[in-house]
Amino acid sequence: MSAANVATTSSEQRSAPPRSGLLIGVLVVSAFVMILNETILSVALRDLSVDFDIPTSTAQWLTSGFLLTMAVVIPTTGFLLERFTPRQIFLASLSLFSLGTLISGLAPTFGVLMAGRVVQACGTAVMLPLLMTSVMRLVPVARRGATMGTITIVIAVAPAIGPTIGGAVLSSLDWQWMFWIVLPLSVAALIVGAVWLRLDSTVRKVRLDLVSVLLSAVGFGGLLYGLSALGESGAEQTPLPAWVPVAVGAAALVVFVWRQTRLQRQDRALLDLRPFGYRSFVVALVLTALLFVCLLGVSAILLPLYLQTVLHTSTFVSGLAVLPGGLALGLLGRPVGVLFDRVGARPLVIPGALAMALSLWLFAILGAGSSLVAVIGIHVLLMVGFGLMMTPLMTESLGVLPDHLQSHGSAILATLQQVAGAFGTAVFVTATALGSSDPSGAPDVTGLRAAFVVSGCIGVLAVITAFFVRRSTDPTPSSRTDARPSLH
Repeated sequence: MSAANVATTSSEQRSAPPRSGLLIGVLVVSAFVMILNETILSVALRDLSVDFDIPTSTAQWLTSGFLLTMAVVIPTTGFLLERFTPRQIFLASLSLFSLGTLISGLAPTFGVLMAGRVVQACGTAVMLPLLMTSVMRLVPVARRGATMGTITIVIAVAPAIGPTIGGAVLSSLDWQWMFWIVLPLSVAALIVGAVWLRLDSTVRKVRLDLVSVLLSAVGFGGLLYGLSALGESGAEQTPLPAWVPVAVGAAALVVFVWRQTRLQRQDRALLDLRPFGYRSFVVALVLTALLFVCLLGVSAILLPLYLQTVLHTSTFVSGLAVLPGGLALGLLGRPVGVLFDRVGARPLVIPGALAMALSLWLFAILGAGSSLVAVIGIHVLLMVGFGLMMTPLMTESLGVLPDHLQSHGSAILATLQQVAGAFGTAVFVTATALGSSDPSGAPDVTGLRAAFVVSGCIGVLAVITAFFVRRSTDPTPSSRTDARPSLH
């Protein structure tokens, strides 16, 4: 989730324009449908692998590639929001998403489907910061908090229930219908927005550092491709050693960081890295990354694979099994926000990390004879842990930053969320393939157990990191700022 450029509009006092409720509703529904598409295909990986005759580790790129594309595009949204009007960005976002949905629905090959997913992701990445900035302009100050809380719940729940929607569709229809059902919704939102979305705004010519965009794409793309290639290596389908793209990606990210530190001196950085000078931001950022690795890698990938390949449930049942956890995550959003205002982040984050780690290790001991009820119960516990952590970490990470760095901190946070989700997807699918007793690396109970063990180790790391969340003697929101950066 990105709040890019929120800081530039938070001080503006505007009365709500006509149809503001309708406009916000259109933006929220649009964002929900778009974010839902991050994970809606996760329950269809097995079907897609069969239809296109590809390994599961390749099919998972339909999810991790979507997330990775968002991670590359989101850092450019600060530039886009300054250079173009909200109406122009909305129309471009929905048009891209609708076009990507059409391409995906018509896709005759895996390559075309992957291209459609990339186009979808480009539209989705732009919608998130547009939603946040539009709320700041449309909603009166007295009601902004409640509206933002609702939006946070929507953004958190959509990826969690994506497998449920996907399973429901696959229970009676082909996978293409996941796109044909979404397309009319996106086109309707595009029409409504084209007619009614008109916001006062000031645009200015700003330069986009294309070299930074290229370095970001090569860096994150190389790392994720290398990890996915590790999973495919068992089937001898990798065109080059997996360490090559990993090394290229790591080198590109090093250069990317170096370039940003130079450009930020002139206020021209694609991503200003000065928020990393605030200890509380860094701790919250690390925990958020660990959370999203497991949120998308375990809940959206490993669990559906376990339900379908080990317990032999239908796609509909496997999708329905993750619904209670998704609902628990959504219902916790506002109550946890209220508790955060009263007690701060630490009393919520530590129990949340413990619940997360416990549930991940419980998944690791599941086998072919485990009951579906036990799986659902463990998943609910996992989502409760996420719910206790998500809102406090989001608020804590940005609350410690001064106003002029909050938009950059939001972009860093949103980018890391997407990269962490893609990283988790690739790592867990790779672990499943490497641990599989099947020579082809196909998912089985042994491989999935190995992947759950890896996730359990990540959970332990999250618990350790949670104890570094600072204590707050005065947990009011206005007090959560550090006097100065701790690293510079």
